[in-house]
Amino acid sequence: MADQNIGKRRAAEAALEFLPQDGVIGVGTGSTVNFFIDCLGSVRQRIQGAVASSVATATRLQAQGIDLVDLNDAGTLSVYVDGADEATAQRQLIKGGGGALTREKIIAAASRQFVCIADESKLVARLGAFPLPVEVIPMARSYVAREIVALGGHPAHRQGFTTDNGNVILDVHGLDILEPIRLEQALNNIAGVVSNGLFAARGADVLLVGSASGVRRIA
Repeated sequence: MADQNIGKRRAAEAALEFLPQDGVIGVGTGSTVNFFIDCLGSVRQRIQGAVASSVATATRLQAQGIDLVDLNDAGTLSVYVDGADEATAQRQLIKGGGGALTREKIIAAASRQFVCIADESKLVARLGAFPLPVEVIPMARSYVAREIVALGGHPAHRQGFTTDNGNVILDVHGLDILEPIRLEQALNNIAGVVSNGLFAARGADVLLVGSASGVRRIA
C-alpha cells in the first residue's frame, strides 16, 4: 500500500505540468485524484477554477480554496485529470469504482485532453479483472442485469450505494474484455443503462503511471 501511495502521489504531481494558465480544468474522483487535488491546492492561483465530477471531489476542491465551475458555464475544458481502476498501454480504462463514472465520462468528453493518473498496480494487459461498473436507472436494474448476463457478465447490485445522479450501480464480474469499444457500445445500447465504466471509445490521451522509481508517460 505504501508503494501504491508513492506511485499515486508521483503520478498526481506529474499531472500538474498539464495545467492551463488561468483556465478551468476538469477533476475526477478517487484516491489518486485526491492526491492531485492536494497538490493542486498549492498552485491554485494558476487556474480559474475546476469542474468537479462528484460531490466528494467538489468538497475536497473547496477545502483547497479552489473555485467550482459548472460545466454548462465552462464550455470546452482544456484538460481533464482523473484516475482509473484499470488501464492498458492503449490508454483504454475501466473507471467507476467510486461510482462517479457518468459525470466523469461527460467531463472527459467535454475536454480537449484527458490525462489519466494511476499507480503501476492499475496497468494491465487486458481489461476485466476489476468488476466493470454500470450505472442504471433504478426501475431497470433487474432487466439490465439479465441483459448483461446474456453478454457473458455476472452483475452484482452495489448494495447501499446511490450515485450523485440518483441511480444504482451494477458491478459486472467475470468479463474478459477483448473488444472494449464494442462492449462499451453494447452496454450503452441496453435500455435503462445511463453509462458504463469502460472508457475505450474515448480513452485517455496521456497515461501517467507512477511507481516508487518514477513516472512512466504513455501517450
